[in-house]
Amino acid sequence: MNQLEQLRQYTTVVADTGNFNELAAYAPRDATTNPSLILKAVQQPAYAPLLADAVGALKGRAIDRIVDEVLVRFGAEILKVIPGRVSTEVDARLSFDIAASIARAHRIVELYERAGIDRSRVLIKLASTWEGIQAAKALEHEGIRCNLTLLFSLGQAVACADAGVRLVSPFVGRIFDWHKKAAGAAWDAAAMAGANDPGVRSVRQIYTYYKHFGIETEVMGASFRNLDQVRALAGCDLLTIAPDLLAQLQAEAAPLARQLDPEQARQATVSAIVHNEASFRYALNDDAMASDKLAEGIRAFAADAAKLDRMIEALQ
Repeated sequence: MNQLEQLRQYTTVVADTGNFNELAAYAPRDATTNPSLILKAVQQPAYAPLLADAVGALKGRAIDRIVDEVLVRFGAEILKVIPGRVSTEVDARLSFDIAASIARAHRIVELYERAGIDRSRVLIKLASTWEGIQAAKALEHEGIRCNLTLLFSLGQAVACADAGVRLVSPFVGRIFDWHKKAAGAAWDAAAMAGANDPGVRSVRQIYTYYKHFGIETEVMGASFRNLDQVRALAGCDLLTIAPDLLAQLQAEAAPLARQLDPEQARQATVSAIVHNEASFRYALNDDAMASDKLAEGIRAFAADAAKLDRMIEALQ
């Protein structure tokens, strides 16, 4: 078996892409998208008609309504190729607005259902701010499953679990990036590879906490920079992997051993964490990496959402 096939023995493989034409080659169960991936996709000639059709059908309507239609059309096409779920993101500019996030999530789910797609095949992506987590809590109570993204700390993950969130996406590569930049010339690439990679350690910590306490929230490692990070998390519930790394895994035949094991996690020594809003905000603020990367991620996704808005305005 190649390493992609071996990985599937331990972990659900998810494709991290908005390019649904790429999916069939890697046979992922699920797929994730984000504003940056969708923006990249709609600028390709193969997907321009999808954008133009959505804008034409809703000409004169509010931009945010058209954007949601575009996101759902991409999601619907992805679901024709994969057997599982697709994650569709609420506008990052609503990351600190509980009511507005819930309203947008309702509209996205409604659009999917109008397209004949059951809500069980959709995960609503929200940023792991306090407000995003509370919006997810309300949505989960309604049977709308959520994927909490831009997650960089155990505190965020614990709050998500307490909210009954279906899935969390800790960002391996962005954690790695922050620590490498902070270390500067002192960074030791060999010493910080594999299991010692700071992003890998963060996901392992969350996975261990969840399995130790019997938390049902799924852990999906995301934002990978290299194959070593993927291999070091073999056994995680899910891993969402970009097509270029999926191709590399498919081309590798060396043995791939399981690294994360639920039984080992259950036997680990783990202290329980309890957060209210005040302690959550303080813990996040006290973690320079997590607070920096959360803010940076929201800004980046918001900027790409604004670019997509302008593209749609130009077509109106």
